[in-house]
Amino acid sequence: LRLVESGGDWVQPGGSLTLSCAVSGYPGDYYAIAWFRQAPGKEREGVSCMQSSDGSTDYGDSVKGRFTISRDNAKNTVYLQMNSLKPEDTAVYYCAALLGYYCPLDRGEYDYWGQGTQVTVSS
Repeated sequence: LRLVESGGDWVQPGGSLTLSCAVSGYPGDYYAIAWFRQAPGKEREGVSCMQSSDGSTDYGDSVKGRFTISRDNAKNTVYLQMNSLKPEDTAVYYCAALLGYYCPLDRGEYDYWGQGTQVTVSS
């Protein structure tokens, strides 16, 4: 699998941004795509994930109610819509994939990673 993120940018607090993760290769019928983020000096944090089998999703506590994960199967792309952005959302955002039936936010569970895209929230 190959994952390529795009859409990172600078945005003011309170603004919105949508990240894209283009997936190439065949992941099989059961897989999860997740978004993680890593700020300088901090550990990589699980943001959101989606399971392919039923579209179920999960979100980290810090982004619940502000971020939404979605997919376009025709384009083999997963999106992360980020609203009400805060300076603490500043990080490199990565998408990741695992082959399986579940949707964890544990970075250790994921085998495939993209290169990351920078999101900066500041005034």
